[in-house]
Amino acid sequence: MPSEAADARPPGQSPKPTPDQTPPPDAGPAGPPGPPGGPAPDAAEEAASRRARPWTLGLVCVAMFMLMLDVTVVNVALPELRTSLDAGFSDLQWVIDSYTLTLAAFLLTGGSLADRLGRKRVFTVGLVVFTLSSLVAGLAQDVLALNLARGVQGVGAAVLFSVGPALIGHEFRGKDRGMAFGLFGAVAGLALAFGPLVGGLLTDALSWRWIFLVNVPIGVAALLAGAVHLRESRQPQAHRVDWWGMVAFAASLTLLVLGFLRGESSGWTSGPILAAFAGALVLMIAFVAIERHLGERAMFDLSLLRIPTFGGICVATFLSNATSLAAVFLQISYIQNVLGFSPWETGLRLMPMMLTLFVVAALTGGLLQTMPPGLLVGLSIGFIAAGMGLVTLVEPDSSWTALLPSMVVTGIGMGLFNPPRAAVTIGVVPPEKAGMASGMGETFQQVGVAVGIAAFGALFHHRVTDAFAASDAGGQLGDRAHEVGTAVAAEGQGQAVADVPADLADPVAEAARTAFVSGLTDVMALCAAVCALGAVVAFAFIRRRDLHASAREGADAEGAPGPDTAPVPA
Repeated sequence: MPSEAADARPPGQSPKPTPDQTPPPDAGPAGPPGPPGGPAPDAAEEAASRRARPWTLGLVCVAMFMLMLDVTVVNVALPELRTSLDAGFSDLQWVIDSYTLTLAAFLLTGGSLADRLGRKRVFTVGLVVFTLSSLVAGLAQDVLALNLARGVQGVGAAVLFSVGPALIGHEFRGKDRGMAFGLFGAVAGLALAFGPLVGGLLTDALSWRWIFLVNVPIGVAALLAGAVHLRESRQPQAHRVDWWGMVAFAASLTLLVLGFLRGESSGWTSGPILAAFAGALVLMIAFVAIERHLGERAMFDLSLLRIPTFGGICVATFLSNATSLAAVFLQISYIQNVLGFSPWETGLRLMPMMLTLFVVAALTGGLLQTMPPGLLVGLSIGFIAAGMGLVTLVEPDSSWTALLPSMVVTGIGMGLFNPPRAAVTIGVVPPEKAGMASGMGETFQQVGVAVGIAAFGALFHHRVTDAFAASDAGGQLGDRAHEVGTAVAAEGQGQAVADVPADLADPVAEAARTAFVSGLTDVMALCAAVCALGAVVAFAFIRRRDLHASAREGADAEGAPGPDTAPVPA
């Protein structure tokens, strides 16, 4: 592997070109080099590549805009979904997790299929699936139909997530690649930034259905443009799809998330919940065994995890996403269910975080070639952890402005994070293996989202219910205290007050607000600690010298720290 070869050199010695890395005598300086071992592109190939680059970047960014919009646009519409479809707290978690579960399960398969069948072809299929399932989700008449449609939507999103960065990696090299990923991250930040606002506007002005239906015209336009302007690329030696590995992985994740989502209502020590967690563990062990047996034919190349940078970025990504997206989910619930703001008003109040995220993401591309990647990723996750820690400043009688310090600091961290995460993930492998590496990296990201929302959501639900039941108002309700506490966790004090006698309305409302805020700050403190661990992992394990030559070209050429001189963050 390139990283092993680099590590085998004596310290300080510059890398010597191997025969398959030496450019032919007639290779000109212009244009991106071909894959290692291949000839330099001729003039026609270079001209075709130059024409394709803006379209490739534009279409990948459009697809990413839709995918990331669906992350935050759904959150602000959850109270309306609950009312319209008569959904419970766990049903609302499934609206998010049914999407992220299938997304995580099919990411690796999407990358493998793209390498084997052609990235343009598979990207197009993913766009069709995502667009059609968005239409079905927008027309759903009950929460089960919505969650099934969201699951299919996750399959399409998985393909787009895994193939998009690989398409960029195929067309761009060196400094241009860094700038392309910077713009890619900025667009993702733009979608995250305006997702709550767009979701609030569509929900208040039209209905929650339009948060899904809006994807349809965008998807159709992207399909037409992609058919004409995207270039095909594939890995001719790609192996067959690892179906058994995919099934074991998907089943393990489903049981794990199901256990978290149903643990509070069924009892954490009940037979079904213990069986779900045990099954998840057994199936994950089976998945690892399958991948080890298949070796190079596996969809999950376990050997990549032995590269410190790749293993580090995967673990850091998992911990960051498990905490940050759960934090957003719970803070939106607080703004709507406790402070009583509408979806549109909630979107407006999230703008400080989201606009900060967008601006920082737009500026981060230029840092990819000038800062050690471990330092950049570690700082970004550190900011996210600090931002979540600042949520503990919220008190039961606070206004929404108490969240402003947290929003700004978290926005800085989230804006810094995505561009280097995407670049480092595919940067450790040659361009022809970018599909698999991208799929693996995105898998850790989406598994983090699914597990984080399920686990931290379950913990929040438990803490709020117990805090309310232990309050004086809960004591006056007697046997109904736990039932009302469950309503507080799901819907805030409004529904709790509606279900109690009039003479208890005021003390129940006060106890409900106090319990909700107590549960929120407790869970945010834990999220901050877990996220900080991700920053430590990034500082310790992500190193520039592990990157493939194609990812280091621009930095080394411009005098930025190269593979032998880059400081390794301790």
